[in-house]
Amino acid sequence: MAIKVIHKHQPKMTIKSRPKVLVILGTTSAGKTSLGVKLAVELNGEIISADSRQVYKSMDIGTGKDLKEYKVGSKKIKYHLIDVVSPKTKFDLAKYQKLALKAIEDVLSRGKLPIIVGGSGLYLQAIVDNYCLSSVKPDLEIRIALEKFSAVELFSKLEKLKPDFAARLNNSDKNNKRRLIRYVEITEQDEVKPVIKPESPYNFLLIGLDWPDDVLKERILGRLHDRLEKEGMIKEIERLHEEGVSWERLVSFGLEYKFISRYLLEETDYDTMVEKLGTALYRFAKHQKTWFRRWEKQGKKIEWVNDFEDAKKLIASWQKEIIKY
Repeated sequence: MAIKVIHKHQPKMTIKSRPKVLVILGTTSAGKTSLGVKLAVELNGEIISADSRQVYKSMDIGTGKDLKEYKVGSKKIKYHLIDVVSPKTKFDLAKYQKLALKAIEDVLSRGKLPIIVGGSGLYLQAIVDNYCLSSVKPDLEIRIALEKFSAVELFSKLEKLKPDFAARLNNSDKNNKRRLIRYVEITEQDEVKPVIKPESPYNFLLIGLDWPDDVLKERILGRLHDRLEKEGMIKEIERLHEEGVSWERLVSFGLEYKFISRYLLEETDYDTMVEKLGTALYRFAKHQKTWFRRWEKQGKKIEWVNDFEDAKKLIASWQKEIIKY
C-alpha cells in the first residue's frame, strides 16, 4: 500500500479522522462469528477473519469457520481471509498481514465497514499494532542453518531471542516448524537492523467477548460435542489425510487436528481423546485471555462485552466521534 505524503500546509490526520476498522476478538467458543455477522448486517460491513487456521481450505469444522452463520435470512455477508490456501501450503504471519491490509482497503473502497473477527492474538496485533514483517527478506543461509532444529528446539531458541514475542504464540505456531523458522529468521535479522514500527493508518475499535470461566468451559465442551457427534469433525480430518495432508502436518495444526489425528492413528481411545481435547481447548482459551490482558497492559484499549446491544452502543459512540485537527 502506497504511503501518502502529507505536505506542511495539510492538517495532520488524527486517529479520529482515519478510516474506521472494527475488531471483534475473544477466545474460542466465545461467539465472535455470530456477533461479527450481526454487526455486519447492522453496519453494512464485511468480515475479515483473524484466525491462523481458517485461512486453510477444507479445514472447516475443526477450525470453527461456521460458514452457515454468514447468511442471515436472504442476506449473505461477504468474508475475507477464509479458505485462502491449501493445508499443504506454507502460510505465515507476513502473508496474513499483507492480505488482511489489502482486504481492509478493498472493503473501505466500496464504502463498507471492515470488521476483523478472530482470536489469534498475533494476527490481530500484526494488523492493529502495524507490525513490520514484510520488510524482513528471507535469508537462505539462516533458513538452512535452522532446518536441522526441531520445532521444540526452535521455540526454545525464539524464547531466548524474544521472550515476550514467544510467550504470545499459540499452540499452532509453537508446533509449526516452518513458521518458527521464519520467526527466528526475522528476529535474528531484527537484532542486526531494527525496524521502526510506523503508526497505523486506521482508527480501530476493539470489542472483546468475555465470559466467566465456568460459562466459557461449558460453551467449549458443548461446541466440541456438537462438532464430534453432529458435524463430522473426525470424518473431516480423515478426508484431509486421504487427500494428501500428512499426519505430521495435521498434528502441527494443534488442538482438534492434533488429538483426533492421534486417535485415528490408534495412539489413544475415543473417550481419552475427547477428555484431553476438551481440557486442551479450555487451556487454549485461558491462554487467549492471558494474551488479550497482556495486550491491554501494553496500552491497547479493549472494550469487553457479552451482549449485542452493548456492542452496538459502543460502536455508535465510536462512529460519532468528532474529528478535530
